[in-house]
Amino acid sequence: MYFDVASTAPLHPVARQALTAALDEGWADPARLYRSGRQARMLLDAARETVAAVLGARADEISFTASGTQAVQLGLLGALAGNRRRGAHLVHSAVEHSSVLHVAERHEAGGGEVSVAPVDRAGRVDPAAFGALLRTDTALAALQSANHEVGTVQPVGEVAALCAGAGVPLLVDAAQSAGRVDVPTGWSLLTASAHKWGGPPGVGVLAVRKGVRYASPLPADEREGGRVPGYVNVPAIVAAAASLRAVRAEAERENARLHALVERIRGRVPQLVPEVEVVGDPVRRLPHIVTFSCLYVDGEVLLTELDRAGFAVSSGSSCTSSTLTPSHVLAAMGVLTEGNVRVSLPYGTAEADVERFLAVLPDLVAGVRAPLGLDLPAPVGAAETTPRAEGRAGAESDERQATDAGGSAGAKSVGAGPERPEASGGIAATPRAEGRAGAESDERQATDAGGSAGAKSVGAGSERPEASGGITVVDALGKRCPLPVIELAKRIGEVPVGGTIAVLSDDEAARLDVPAWCGMRGQEYAGEAPAADYGGDRGSAYLVLRRS
Repeated sequence: MYFDVASTAPLHPVARQALTAALDEGWADPARLYRSGRQARMLLDAARETVAAVLGARADEISFTASGTQAVQLGLLGALAGNRRRGAHLVHSAVEHSSVLHVAERHEAGGGEVSVAPVDRAGRVDPAAFGALLRTDTALAALQSANHEVGTVQPVGEVAALCAGAGVPLLVDAAQSAGRVDVPTGWSLLTASAHKWGGPPGVGVLAVRKGVRYASPLPADEREGGRVPGYVNVPAIVAAAASLRAVRAEAERENARLHALVERIRGRVPQLVPEVEVVGDPVRRLPHIVTFSCLYVDGEVLLTELDRAGFAVSSGSSCTSSTLTPSHVLAAMGVLTEGNVRVSLPYGTAEADVERFLAVLPDLVAGVRAPLGLDLPAPVGAAETTPRAEGRAGAESDERQATDAGGSAGAKSVGAGPERPEASGGIAATPRAEGRAGAESDERQATDAGGSAGAKSVGAGSERPEASGGITVVDALGKRCPLPVIELAKRIGEVPVGGTIAVLSDDEAARLDVPAWCGMRGQEYAGEAPAADYGGDRGSAYLVLRRS
């Protein structure tokens, strides 16, 4: 089951038909005056009018780009250049697509100023807070229509009104919403991407309202209104326009159906899987996206297990990206950045497919957690009484994770050693089961973090250091998240209510995930200090007060 249309949607049947026809009829240069060129031009003009009608724009305001990312980059750079006499100040939200963030970084490096509007725990900006960042020298503001990782819909209309009052143009990235829901009003520039709605890849849309100051950041070219240089892919653009019109015609019916299926996932996952938080706005959201975070889970391993079970999903976890940087969206929201699963349902998803996903998810999560030695409630319908129980399912999960990571069955597991007292809240601070998966995961993550496979295991060996004042210290240096959080959970029970535990970590994700864990577990995050204050040779100490 393909549950990742937020990344890219399968080619819509209408797009396939239109593409095939346009390859025969629209292959010529639309800028030429001979018959085949005029025919290609007619197809291009018709596609432009179709896209303009769906997006609420004029045809001459629409330019086609090579991708949604290029549309965003050209839109931002062109509007900043066009408004340079006003100033060099850019405002955007903390959860924008990386294409916005990269342009902002370049703009700032070139001497411009950038202000970032924060979001709440649901991922939504406060219009008043966004408006307060607007200044007399603000050249441009940018706000996505809906978030690509959690589906939260932004208050674009309210922000647009504030921008209009301040005379600031607003660029709206509508990549996730175009074709699915109505385009928000009030925008000055708007961008979209065809492969998100079932069109072919390689087609983006940049719409610039008449009267908006815009200066192309690229050398002059007569095509696409002077905004996008180079030869246009007429067949792909025709297919993109045809599929956009088709999905908008289906949207009302399909959105209601998908909304109900997503609501089922939102409600049942926390009931079926212990220690899970569904993130994103529960009401103001896209109808087809749901994201949830699983404590104590390596997101890459869980996604691999889901893939083996026949489900293609995505994640905002750092381990699933091309870098080790945690998701900036989840970080801005203050939620767990590890163990995340994003489900985005395509049109036509059957109820039975969602039920099957809900049926297999609990055992898969339990299997991933099994080697960690955490005493969590068993999922509904599980054959084992606890995820740690000795059994075929857990053993197979261990073996699979070992094979995936390239480790060996004989690796030493992290946390092996004397038994520790039981923690509150149902987490037993017992050692992790002697098993290959947990050990290999530690070994792999230590290596990723710049350490060596032979680095000291967290909690293994001699007595751990205690800082002055009776603060319990967990040395998780050299270990990637979620290991620092797992060790925190296993040792919190050693700390009396009102006491403090310090987690030493040099993984950047710990700065985000330790506070998120506190929020989920009813504990109090007390801040950050140098790890050297607690016996560490690098990194930071994350302080937690036990409240329950």
